[in-house]
Amino acid sequence: MGSCLVTGATGYIGGRLAPRLLAAGYQVRCLSRSPHRLDAVPWARDAEIVRGDLLEPDTLPAALDGVEVAYYLAHSLGAPSFADTDRRAATNFAAAARAAGVRRIVYLGGPVPHQERSSPHLRSRAEVGRILSDAGVPAVLLRAAVVIGSGSASFEMLRYLTERLPVMVAPRWVGTRTQPIAIRDVLRYLVGWAEVPREVHRAFDIGGPDVLTYREMMRRYARIAGLPRRLVVPVRALTPWLSAYWVGLVTPVPNAIARPLVESLVHEAVAGEHDIARYVPDPPTGLIHFDTAVRLALRKVASADVETSWATSTWTGAPADPIPTDPPWAGGSSYVDTRRREVGAPAEVLWSVVQRLGGDPAWYASMLPWTARGWFDRLAGGIGVGVRGPQRDPRLLRAGDALDAWRVEEIDPPRLLRLRAQLLLPGRAWLEMRVLPDGARSRYEQRAVFLPKGLAGHLYWKG
Repeated sequence: MGSCLVTGATGYIGGRLAPRLLAAGYQVRCLSRSPHRLDAVPWARDAEIVRGDLLEPDTLPAALDGVEVAYYLAHSLGAPSFADTDRRAATNFAAAARAAGVRRIVYLGGPVPHQERSSPHLRSRAEVGRILSDAGVPAVLLRAAVVIGSGSASFEMLRYLTERLPVMVAPRWVGTRTQPIAIRDVLRYLVGWAEVPREVHRAFDIGGPDVLTYREMMRRYARIAGLPRRLVVPVRALTPWLSAYWVGLVTPVPNAIARPLVESLVHEAVAGEHDIARYVPDPPTGLIHFDTAVRLALRKVASADVETSWATSTWTGAPADPIPTDPPWAGGSSYVDTRRREVGAPAEVLWSVVQRLGGDPAWYASMLPWTARGWFDRLAGGIGVGVRGPQRDPRLLRAGDALDAWRVEEIDPPRLLRLRAQLLLPGRAWLEMRVLPDGARSRYEQRAVFLPKGLAGHLYWKG
């Protein structure tokens, strides 16, 4: 297997591509301005991490030395004058790749609009593609529209807009057709080009099997996420410039990123060909449909393993999951309340108190609010909390046991007890208790985690 260079390894695509190249048996070198940002990712120890900056040409020859396939996945979207920055970076990289004798450059860019006028973002991505194509090195340019996966800026915009707005007064671009593609298919194409032996020098449109409007994507997302049907009302007066600021108010996606993305959504983005299948064939089951891609992106939130949703350092490597290098606004909303207290007793004694929670002696606090909440939950069709369950032996507590209105999700005596709420809630909730030994003393740490579902979930937590 040959050697691959991945630029943008701390970004959305690069951070997911590098471990897949490693798994396929390639030697992987990652170029990063801030190598320490990769310290938390488990695959970094198997790759070569080199410091370099695309805007500093002197740092590039060493990074490209001996490289056969160079993946150009860096961009400056969100930075001031991003088009000028990306132009200089691509020019430096093209010259260095030619001098190093790189066999192939692979670039992931955006769609080429059919209209003459395109957004600054799409013009910049197209310009970078032209620069790399003219480098004197065989180049493969992949052009994708909306990438569906947790962490993708386009997907996060879709997620937050749909979850937070039961009724959306929307600009005209919600009716524009686009061809979204699952992150798994994007990565399959990227890895595939490291294996294609022939010299191919051209651009390819890549997209999933569904052509949808943004309105249709929002409604499908709502159905898959278990949200009520969203009402989307297009308004002609809401320009892309104005709607970008509106998106910035509604979602945590930074306005500097949201604005160029929104301006790009004005243009239809439907693949004009599917020639890539001649070189990287479609899987036997076909490309991933939009609904399946969304389910995969929401998989961790919907599963019992909540760790990757609020402690991403334990990332297990699924393509659609959040990873440690994703921005803080990626991966959906989560609310966390953490409390700590030093205890003048050894860990074993503290643990004996923790594992007696629930039933009798209950929750070591005023039971009136819990009981009232429990009866309200029961009247609404739930199982109630604060309403005493059957007596049990705390020494036999196991994963899966019911604990009043909670379920034991994980227990690791004498260190960890994690409970998952079974209340009727507009979201999912966990309560985690840790006991940390400190000689003759110990420390108690408690963390409550809530993953809201729709606007009601956000209001529930804040209320």
